[in-house]
Amino acid sequence: MMSEFLPANALSDAQKTLSRLREVMRSRIKGKEDVIDQALICLAAGGHVLIEDLPGVGKTTLAYCLAKAMGTDFKRIQFTSDLLPTDVTGVSIYDERDRSFHFKPGPIFSNVVLADEINRATPKTQSCLLEVMDHGKVSIDGETYEVGTPFMVIATQNPVDYEGTFPLPESQMDRFLMRLQMGYPSPESELEILASGHPSYDEFEVPDVIEEEEIIAVQRTVSKVFVEQSVLEYMLKLITATRTESEFKAGVSVRGSIALKTASQARALYHGRDFVMPDDVFAVAPAVMVHRLNLRRSSSDAMEERRMVEGILSRLLAAVEQPK
Repeated sequence: MMSEFLPANALSDAQKTLSRLREVMRSRIKGKEDVIDQALICLAAGGHVLIEDLPGVGKTTLAYCLAKAMGTDFKRIQFTSDLLPTDVTGVSIYDERDRSFHFKPGPIFSNVVLADEINRATPKTQSCLLEVMDHGKVSIDGETYEVGTPFMVIATQNPVDYEGTFPLPESQMDRFLMRLQMGYPSPESELEILASGHPSYDEFEVPDVIEEEEIIAVQRTVSKVFVEQSVLEYMLKLITATRTESEFKAGVSVRGSIALKTASQARALYHGRDFVMPDDVFAVAPAVMVHRLNLRRSSSDAMEERRMVEGILSRLLAAVEQPK
């Protein structure tokens, strides 16, 4: 039954838009259908994504293909220890001719921004992303500038190499709707990549299959996807389970619970439904919650600690009964 809040054609239009994106991305990125699906769900939800994985597994390619398929601007920022906040957001430059300052926008003023190796920048530079990721605007010298829509930050970080890195604080991690892992491709997919003479990401010919307005329409539709009371209560039980787990330093925040609802609505829409099922919540919960949780007794091995968090979270998700 169609939700009373959802226009009759909005569901089919949104599904067609996301389907076109999915098709072109799957034709360029081999063997990563699940990651592509999660990235598109994150896009539909209007969120940002953190890809935590080893170098060279396709993180940049994913961001580039997504931007090009939408026909939107794409900027890649290589985060380094000497990167300044103004290198990201922009700077006001004094013009002698009219004796006034003029704002020169930085690369953050784009539709899809790849923050490559985000944890190599200092905390001061990392913090310049907090406002723009939360509100889609940048404040400089007392002036506020909108970055426009759609807007999505895709950040990457290497979980192994800790030399010269600055771990992201919890407030920064909380701004990401989802945390994903690319992983190695299957042998069959990697063989296909090798046989094709795989070009660099910016040599891909990626057709723009949708307009910016179509993505904006999808993002507006997500909030109208119906969530029944029992499903909301199920979400809260999952969130509460993380807050009462003794192994965690702290549970998922209120921002995290809102993110879980939005991501569940986006997944329902992605699969052609105008209502959220418990399976939607269960499917997106790991990607939405795992980066918001830290062990009370942290480990020196980041990958091992993340695996432990994933294991505890899986146990909690399995223990909470889904509504019938």
